[in-house]
Amino acid sequence: MTRVRKAKPTSFTAAVMLGVLFFLPGVVAPQQNAQTTAAAAAPVAARVSLTVDPAQSRVHWTVPSTLHTVHGTFGVTGGSMSFDPESGSASGEIVVDTKSGESGNGGRDKRMHNEILETAKFPEAVFRPTRVEGKVSSSGGCDVKVYGTLSVHGSDHQITALVHAELAGKSWKGSAKFDVPYVLWGIKDPSNFMLKVNHVVSVEIEMSGSLEPAN
Repeated sequence: MTRVRKAKPTSFTAAVMLGVLFFLPGVVAPQQNAQTTAAAAAPVAARVSLTVDPAQSRVHWTVPSTLHTVHGTFGVTGGSMSFDPESGSASGEIVVDTKSGESGNGGRDKRMHNEILETAKFPEAVFRPTRVEGKVSSSGGCDVKVYGTLSVHGSDHQITALVHAELAGKSWKGSAKFDVPYVLWGIKDPSNFMLKVNHVVSVEIEMSGSLEPAN
């Protein structure tokens, strides 16, 4: 009986198979060799790095009270963040200048700095991201959740920020929203017998900067 010899796959066929596996991740890759397995396991997208431009970034905060709702701002000192679109792991830090805080009322702001936030002692608030949940588009807008640690007034707290971001070429812009239960976190309640202030501050950070693949 004549033995039928199996033809060796050509390099063109192998390239087509790798292309199919790349675009259809649900397909199980055949176990050909260690080199093919390693190629199939490589991440589709590279880690991305975002740099914050302080001149185009601002923190807005809002807190209701029995008299009226107070609005204020803080400046952003700077920062950067990198993340892996595949695993969602993130790192970096965004630094806020608490001494720049103002609400449009000199007496109220003086008390905020001296008694509430004690900004001479704690001049910065720092957010350190640890994980991104959701799909980040390589261009256009996207909505994700960013988990991380907010260091403020001498202690660390876990928060989840709702982030809308728009990536375009080598630039990006976005906003992040989260709540700060400051009294629960050990920061002084500014309320008195005439004025009751909500114990939760709503925060929104507007940011923009440069975008590039991380090394």
